[in-house]
Amino acid sequence: MDATDTSGQLEEALERLHSAGPEREGWLSNHAPMVVEALAAHGHAGAVHRWVDLYQDRLEDFPDRLAPVTDDNWRTALGDPRRIADWTDHFSRTLADRPWRDVLAEWWPRLLPGMYGGATHVVIRAGHAVRALEAGESAPRLAELAHALGYWAARHQPVTGFAVLPGAPTAGASLDAVPPIGEGALGFRNRLAAVRRLPAWAEDVTDPDVARDRLTELVRATTHRYATHGHGEPTMLVHAATAPNAVLRTLDSLPRELWAPSLHAAWTASAVVTAIYTPDEPVAYEPPVRLTAGEVMERALAHGDEHVIKLTDTALDVGDDLALAAAQRAIELSPPLVS
Repeated sequence: MDATDTSGQLEEALERLHSAGPEREGWLSNHAPMVVEALAAHGHAGAVHRWVDLYQDRLEDFPDRLAPVTDDNWRTALGDPRRIADWTDHFSRTLADRPWRDVLAEWWPRLLPGMYGGATHVVIRAGHAVRALEAGESAPRLAELAHALGYWAARHQPVTGFAVLPGAPTAGASLDAVPPIGEGALGFRNRLAAVRRLPAWAEDVTDPDVARDRLTELVRATTHRYATHGHGEPTMLVHAATAPNAVLRTLDSLPRELWAPSLHAAWTASAVVTAIYTPDEPVAYEPPVRLTAGEVMERALAHGDEHVIKLTDTALDVGDDLALAAAQRAIELSPPLVS
C-alpha cells in the first residue's frame, strides 16, 4: 500500500474535485473525494483521474456563499445546509492559522452529535481526509479536511428521542437486536426520523483503550454482517460499516478523552442504519472464489461503484476472509459505475 501517494495524483484529483460541491440533486452526497483517497491509499493512485472521469456527470458546481461563519455566530449556522460554502470558508481560514489536529480536536466534539447528517457521509468524508493527512500533509489534503468539516457542520443532524433497549454483550448480537423501523418512510431523512428504539451497546465504556477495542469490534461486526444482510439495501447498508470505520481511523488524531464518546456515536450510527435498512432475514453467502485483498480491491475498482470501493476499503482494514467476502458480495449486489 502506498498511502502517501508520492506521485501527487491524489493532490491533483482533490484540487480538481474542490470546484464541485459536496452534494448533488439537493442532498445526495458527492463520493468522489472519498473514493480517490481510498484508491490512493491502496496503491491505485494512477486510476483516480480515470475514475473521476467516469463520475464527472454526478458532480455539481460548488454552492454560493451567503454570509461568513465566525467564532461568534457558528452555533446559529450549525446544521444549515445553505451554509456549506460559508462553513468551508470558515474551516479553510482556521486550518490556515492553526495545526489541523488542534482544529479537529476542537470541532470533533461539536460535530460528533450530528454525524448522522448526509446519511453519515459527513463523518465518512472526514475520516478519509484525516487518513490522507496522517499519511502526508499537503495543501490539497488540508483543503479536503476543510471541505469535509464544512460539509459536516452544514449537514449536522443529531439523533434524539429514541427509547433505549437492552443490548447484548457483543456488537454482532446487538446489531441482531436492532428493531427495524418497518415500512412507510421514504428517504434517509424520513427514515431517520422514524427510528424510535435502539439497543444499548458498550454504553458503560469510558476507558480510551477499551473504546478503541470496542470500535474495532463494531467495524468488524458490521463489515461481516454485510455479507449476509447487504441484500436488504446494498447501497445504504454499506454505511453501517464505513461510518464507524471513519471514526476508528480518526482516533489516533484525536485526544484520548474523545475516544469513548466517539465509540458511542459510532454505535448509534451503525444501529440507526441497521434499523432503517436491515432485511427481514439474512441469507447465507459464500464467495464463488477466494480472492486476496489486492484482488478484491482490483475487482472493486473495475466495478467502479463508489459504495463498493468504500466498503472494500473498510473490508481491507478488517482484513479477514469474511470481510473480503462482504466486499465481494457488494460487487455482486451493486450496479457498476458506467460512463
